[in-house]
Amino acid sequence: QEFILSSRGNLFGGILIALASLYIKWSDNKKQKLTTPKTIDKTLHPYELVGNLTMIAAVSGVIGAKIFHNLENFDLFLSDPLGQLLSFSGLTFYGGLIFGAISVIWYAKKFNIKIKHLIDSSAPALMLAYGIGRIGCQMSGDGDWGIVNLAPKPDWMGFLPNWMWSYTFPHNVINAGIPIDGCVGNFCYQLANPVWPTAFYEVVMSLILFGILWFLRKRINIPGMLFFIYFIFNGIERFFIEKVRVNTEYNILGGITQAEIISFLLIITGFLGCIYLYAKRDQKI
Repeated sequence: QEFILSSRGNLFGGILIALASLYIKWSDNKKQKLTTPKTIDKTLHPYELVGNLTMIAAVSGVIGAKIFHNLENFDLFLSDPLGQLLSFSGLTFYGGLIFGAISVIWYAKKFNIKIKHLIDSSAPALMLAYGIGRIGCQMSGDGDWGIVNLAPKPDWMGFLPNWMWSYTFPHNVINAGIPIDGCVGNFCYQLANPVWPTAFYEVVMSLILFGILWFLRKRINIPGMLFFIYFIFNGIERFFIEKVRVNTEYNILGGITQAEIISFLLIITGFLGCIYLYAKRDQKI
């Protein structure tokens, strides 16, 4: 090997180099014989961009959800910045909604997609997706639950399972609470006191609101109106569920959560948007 690669010369080595040079020259000539590239104008329909829009919404949504979670739990973030950023747990819905919406609208504008029609088409799906996501929260016990509820179940709820009124979330995935007697292995904890199953309540409310939005989607002929109605529905639902939900509070206005602030802004934005679109219904905006 040393002889072949040395400067003393070698017939076999020379042949290899010659063959390599010939191959490079042949390959270069072949490329030059290829058909000259053409520029083709093609009309892209919105449905052809669904895959890109979905990916952009997913990636930006996760980033936004992570950022808002760390803002809401800033002390935890300061204690372990890298761990909090890379952790798969800790996602805030409104962060995902805001970042996802901004990114999708930015991308859609590049292709001249009508934004009002786009956001209207997403309104029922967003409401349904929120409800489906809360099913996972309820079943896994990821900490998305309510405050302690020691009140007896009302008689009118007698035919319903007890967990629909209050629940200790046994075998929850964050191992919160006290050990379960006789349980061995992972996820052997349950809450010491039962709490409101807020995730379940949000599933029910989201499905109802999805049904209303689905009913309205072909009965409203003002572009953009359905999305602002979704803002109102989502804001009202989340604002009131926060009253019995465990969450980090800011020390302002007697204690208020990030979700309460955003949901209140959604309600106001929704009403103002509906009023504006209705007032301009006969104009091209």
